[in-house]
Amino acid sequence: MSSHGSYYLPDPSPYPVITSAGLFSLALGFVLWINEVALGSWLMLLGAAIIIVMMFRWFGTVVSESEAGTYDKQVDFSFRWSMAWFIFSEIMFFGAFFGALFYIRMFAVPWLGDTELLWPGFEADWPTAGPEGPIALQPHEVPGPGQFTPMAAWGIPALNTLILLSSGVTITFAHWGLLKDNRGQLITFQFLTIVLGILFLVLQVEEYVHAYTELDLTLKAGVYGATFFMLTGFHGLHVTMGTIMLIVILVRCMKGHFTPQRHFGFEAVAWYWHFVDVVWLLLFVFVYWFL
Repeated sequence: MSSHGSYYLPDPSPYPVITSAGLFSLALGFVLWINEVALGSWLMLLGAAIIIVMMFRWFGTVVSESEAGTYDKQVDFSFRWSMAWFIFSEIMFFGAFFGALFYIRMFAVPWLGDTELLWPGFEADWPTAGPEGPIALQPHEVPGPGQFTPMAAWGIPALNTLILLSSGVTITFAHWGLLKDNRGQLITFQFLTIVLGILFLVLQVEEYVHAYTELDLTLKAGVYGATFFMLTGFHGLHVTMGTIMLIVILVRCMKGHFTPQRHFGFEAVAWYWHFVDVVWLLLFVFVYWFL
């Protein structure tokens, strides 16, 4: 049974285990899919479905407990620390990929260019697909067989940067509306944040289509293609998850949830969204701009 004393202790929940199984299915399906195993796409769909269902069920349980008044200041404090540690783990996650990009560009590629031991004649220029990969061209050049064009910073990437920075402003205005108990301002700017998040995702899909169909920039474009799509793809996944969370918070705001004094659910999503903004700025600078 749950404890309703000085600290609320919820009943044992199956949600963490089931969600972990969904994440594993999604990751395994993706690996199988990129290796052209037929089962991979079905596993990805299964994992995505499990995660979506669990998000709704888990969020619903937490919302019900919060609206029932079972959470006190100690629980709120633990939630804040938990979210802070979660964001820290996400920083480490992206830090590993940025570290790989830094190591490749600053150490591995120059070393391969300086030594004649492995690949004689290899030119250590970035972007590169590697000693035996396709050749990288300048952004204005048209790729031919065995060549690819790196993604330029100006265009969709710059527009997406403006969109995400704007979304950081709109969610801040929404937060101010909540603090002032101005429901109109809260709902309006929360809705605008969601629209900007969806627009970012639409443009990123267009960017990927452009990369694959016109630039010959794919996951098979060696080390540059791998780092580009892993960093931008995982960021896109985080934007997708953040947009879903923003939609959930918008629905709660429209139902009259949250008060100026108690609204950690809103704050947690806002923290996450600002984190996504900062990661994109780093991506724009180190992946798109400084080629």
